[in-house]
Amino acid sequence: MTSQTRTTDAPIIPTFFYFAIPSLVGLLAISSASIVDGIFVGRYLGAGALASINLLIPYFTFMFSVCLMIAIGGTVLAGRYIGEKKQKKANAIFSQSLLCAGLFTVSMALLVTPNSEYLFEALNAPPSIRPAMDSYFGIMSYCLIIQLSAMVLYYFVRADGFPVLATTALIIGALTNIALDVLFLGYLKLGIEWAAWATTLAQCIQLAILLCFFTRKHRTLTFTLRGLKLKESARALINGFSEFINEISVGIVIFTVHWLLLIEGDDAAIAGFSIANYVLFISMMAYYGIVDAIHILVSQNLGAGHIRRIRQFMLLAAITIISVSSVLVIVCTLYPHQLSQLFLSEAEDVSQQRALLYIKIIWPCLLFSGLNVLISAYFTAIQKPIQSTVIALSRGLLLPVLFLLTFSIYFKQKHFLTALPIAEFVTLTVAITLFVIHQKRQKPSSLAYV
Repeated sequence: MTSQTRTTDAPIIPTFFYFAIPSLVGLLAISSASIVDGIFVGRYLGAGALASINLLIPYFTFMFSVCLMIAIGGTVLAGRYIGEKKQKKANAIFSQSLLCAGLFTVSMALLVTPNSEYLFEALNAPPSIRPAMDSYFGIMSYCLIIQLSAMVLYYFVRADGFPVLATTALIIGALTNIALDVLFLGYLKLGIEWAAWATTLAQCIQLAILLCFFTRKHRTLTFTLRGLKLKESARALINGFSEFINEISVGIVIFTVHWLLLIEGDDAAIAGFSIANYVLFISMMAYYGIVDAIHILVSQNLGAGHIRRIRQFMLLAAITIISVSSVLVIVCTLYPHQLSQLFLSEAEDVSQQRALLYIKIIWPCLLFSGLNVLISAYFTAIQKPIQSTVIALSRGLLLPVLFLLTFSIYFKQKHFLTALPIAEFVTLTVAITLFVIHQKRQKPSSLAYV
């Protein structure tokens, strides 16, 4: 069965989980590797080292967000071309996306790495932890060339009907990262730069596995330098812009939180928040694992004109997201102490207490964020970038930053984080409103593509 036949003709439930489960497992594997990095750095190198990694998150998020825009915008457009049987155009988008990601990551590494002191200054990093940041960043800035190029390829491998290969690459990469963390940090007791080397070596293995895609006989997408058009690249980037907003907003919000915490706190506050942020991170990876299936299924069925199937896929995705959210809420409300103790030893009591407080404040985000991401992804998949961008800006940037700054004035320094769940809730009302309006504007014969 070809990719297109599966997405447009196969039974709904098996088809959805054929794409959703590998993506969910793969992105959770990525999450687990990042979390294990945090666990080993926090437990073996201390709260200061954990804070130094997390202060770099805004920059890493920026890099990730640009390449995610390239990947999702490209795969949605290529998916529609595949559904319309316009193979040459699909191949061109595939090729342009890989070239764009490679050019961007190489340029940023060459520009930023020699001038990292300006980045640390912009991130408001305390002088005491800048040496650790420099040791870690000097390696990771070049690792991002491999990591983000592999990420873009991963999205296209999945879109072309090879989710198992894509997920296998992520899982093996994540397990390699974990094993090397255990070896370098746990057993050999090496410094923070070896956490970066563990990630780099793991990403090399992950990319090598993904490159096996080009040996598959039944693949649809082909790399080519023919038919490349700047206009098509711009169209893909515009359509993926909401995903860029979703991701870059995370970095801006985290930067804002760090800035507010450092007004009265120190690296203990940053370390405490990093644990709460890991909870949000793993939840978003779970949601994106489910939503990534929607990008493929909705775009290809839209191209094939199968409107009713899109409605069924969306309903199934919503049920799955609500189920995942419920499990995460139970963990955060019943086992917060166990979460904090994973990352920090008992000697880091101040950071642990901060982590418990922050988890208690932000866990309601889990109730709303998944559905916000799903509705935003739906609008992206049907190529309605304005609605998708409005949702992304609301949940990821405008409302969180506005509420954070406002709440920091009227609430205690530790409690301004209540702005985050409130922003997610307000965004959900906006997202549902846009969704309902879109439904009503459709003709009865093409009811909202859903």
